Amino acid sequence: MNQRWRLVALWLLPIGVVLLIGWQVISNSGLNSQNAEGTTVAPRNAAVARMSYGRFLDYVEAGRVTAVDIYDGGRNAVIEAVDPELDNRVQRLRVDLPGLAPELVNTLKEEGISFDIHPPRNAPPAIGLLGNLLFPLLLIGSLIFLARRNSGMPGGPGQAMQFGKSKARFMMEAETGVMFDDVAGVAEAKQELQEVVTFLKQPERFTSVGAQIPRGLLLVGPPGTGKTLLAKAIAGEAGVPFFSLSGSEFVEMFVGVGASRVRDLFKKAKENSPCLIFIDEIDAVGRQRGAGIGGGNDEREQTLNQLLTEMDGFEGNSGIIIIAATNRPDVLDSALMRPGRFDRQVTVDAPDIKGRLSILEVHCRNKKLEEDLSLESIARRTPGFTGADLANLMNEAAILTARRRKESIGLSEIDDAVDRIIAGMEGRPLTDGRSKRLIAYHEVGHALIGTLVKDHDPVQKVTLIPRGQAQGLTWFSPDEEQTLVTRAQLKARIMGALGGRAAEDVVFGHQEVTTGAGGDIQQVASMARQMVTQLGMSELGPVALEGGSQEVFLGRDLMSRSDISESISKQIDEQVRRMVKSCYEETVSLVAANREAMDRLVEMLIERETMDGGEFAAVVAEFTQVPDKDRTVVTLD
Repeated sequence: MNQRWRLVALWLLPIGVVLLIGWQVISNSGLNSQNAEGTTVAPRNAAVARMSYGRFLDYVEAGRVTAVDIYDGGRNAVIEAVDPELDNRVQRLRVDLPGLAPELVNTLKEEGISFDIHPPRNAPPAIGLLGNLLFPLLLIGSLIFLARRNSGMPGGPGQAMQFGKSKARFMMEAETGVMFDDVAGVAEAKQELQEVVTFLKQPERFTSVGAQIPRGLLLVGPPGTGKTLLAKAIAGEAGVPFFSLSGSEFVEMFVGVGASRVRDLFKKAKENSPCLIFIDEIDAVGRQRGAGIGGGNDEREQTLNQLLTEMDGFEGNSGIIIIAATNRPDVLDSALMRPGRFDRQVTVDAPDIKGRLSILEVHCRNKKLEEDLSLESIARRTPGFTGADLANLMNEAAILTARRRKESIGLSEIDDAVDRIIAGMEGRPLTDGRSKRLIAYHEVGHALIGTLVKDHDPVQKVTLIPRGQAQGLTWFSPDEEQTLVTRAQLKARIMGALGGRAAEDVVFGHQEVTTGAGGDIQQVASMARQMVTQLGMSELGPVALEGGSQEVFLGRDLMSRSDISESISKQIDEQVRRMVKSCYEETVSLVAANREAMDRLVEMLIERETMDGGEFAAVVAEFTQVPDKDRTVVTLD
């Protein structure tokens, strides 16, 4: 700190001297002037009053002016004039002249007025040179000061070699503030990761029986499942030095910088072993090599090569464990995934109902809940939600509670928060009677098919309140953990999606169907095509005709060609069309057979705008027999 202030003083001193000299020169040249005899005359700005140029000419013609001193090349003058209103006392006045014109000089000579012209006094050449150099000196001094100030910082401009240093955030004691007790819903992953903590704390426990400490651990799972939180919990439990960075921080626009940062990272890790390195979003640097359009000798691939060498090269990295996280394992390079690099892969998937319950217990620690609000009911209400989704759910419910000026979170806030997260923000209720009735028939068509088809998921709620881009919504409560779906269930889902268009067709006619079923038809086409090409549920037999639904990886999949012939492709399209047509005809007949029940439900929905699934099924049961849906009961014991 003292050195920094000495540097500031060193540069401010000459700058201050130059400014002081310049100010003195300007002041001396502007405030005082000398006449030809060397006597100092009063400066022009010492005049006590001003006079206009026209009045000055009047004074000259009247013979009141006795002396004139002209300055600045004829732009200013100081005159001595006799004022009869002040008992003929001599008064000094300042006049702004239009310039040193010959007519003015001739007039002063004709009137016999004493005048003197004072030439402008130029500053010495040295002072002018210093004035010209003032700005460059200030600029150079500032740059040197900033360079020396940042010379000790990684990547600062003071040292060019610091550009290749690692940008990893380093914590010696790994005080992340997260422990395993703070991570819920991933019991299997926590059990696997607990061994990593033991590796770091008690390595002799494993080396004594010949076991080798794993070098890398890859966390794989969809976004929001808690991969980064698990890495922080490992560091917090182990209490070892912790390096944390993202995969994108390795790669720069300059070739060789990423590889240099990898070398620097492992050098620091070896100096602090045993330690933990966490690389988030490793797919940014670990993608497959040779998949680039412009060749393979790019910066990212050099960085990956250096990472592979450091993880399993000629030198052993004893005591260093690397944890990486990604949600795109399909694009990672095979050399990165082999044993010896990332020895273990831990899948962090969306939690089941028990996991969601434990996650809700964590996120409800600092929130006020109503006494009759059951976390188990919230867990059942949110299948497919990840840990981040549940955290957002409780936060949205708390915001709604504060907005409604309530003291604690209730079931209504939870339901509204779930609807907002899934479907979007609530819009204004519909006021147009014709549009409202049409949308009501559309949504009742979905719900009616979902209620009457045995293999379809039960209806949870039907509403005409717009949310997001949807003017109305029908909610279904799917079975818990449907890892296996039958053909009958897929067909029931296709019929349920077509229920809205079928209701419009039956009630308003074929010419009056609307665009409201556009999203439903896209969903139907996707399900039917998967049944034909991937699941083998068509007349073409159990043959996989297309790949999985993974995302396209540019470079690997851009030039890939289809392995099916044109005739098979035509048969696929025919099978999809036939399957959808059969389901639609069955849906139309089912809606037409229950037209009376649908009309009654539409009137009730228009009046109430929202109907519960149980109430909807009870009304349908008054007109026809509702199938008993077999539901798997999930216990939390």
